[in-house]
Amino acid sequence: MTAAQTDLSPASRPVTPSQDVRPPVEQRGATTVPASVVGRIAEQVASEVPGVGGAAGGLLGVGARRDFDSRPVATCELYGAVAVLSLDVGVAFPVDLNATCRALRQHVGDRVSELTGLQVGRLDIAISWLNPAAATRGALQ
Repeated sequence: MTAAQTDLSPASRPVTPSQDVRPPVEQRGATTVPASVVGRIAEQVASEVPGVGGAAGGLLGVGARRDFDSRPVATCELYGAVAVLSLDVGVAFPVDLNATCRALRQHVGDRVSELTGLQVGRLDIAISWLNPAAATRGALQ
């Protein structure tokens, strides 16, 4: 191309706001979040609840220690825009287990919905261990 010639192809012309050539928002596609990512989000969110923890260390569950700094284990199944979650947690003891589970269910459901845009249809909680306080251990003997 010589200096006298100019490129008038659509790709070389600047696009002005009135010439927006993108399709409408509803036709642009969707962002999908895999079930494994939703599960990881649920693990992190569950660890934010006071008195809830997970197991840490060990090999295939052998030698694992109870740890309130570790995230609980979560699994997720997705059915369209609905997430079905299962949590395996440890809880400090003595506490009101019903109130703790209610708070955990509320917090995880709200935060997972907020962060992923998915509705939490069901949230199963399994308490796999209780961690009694040091003062409680002596009283239990």
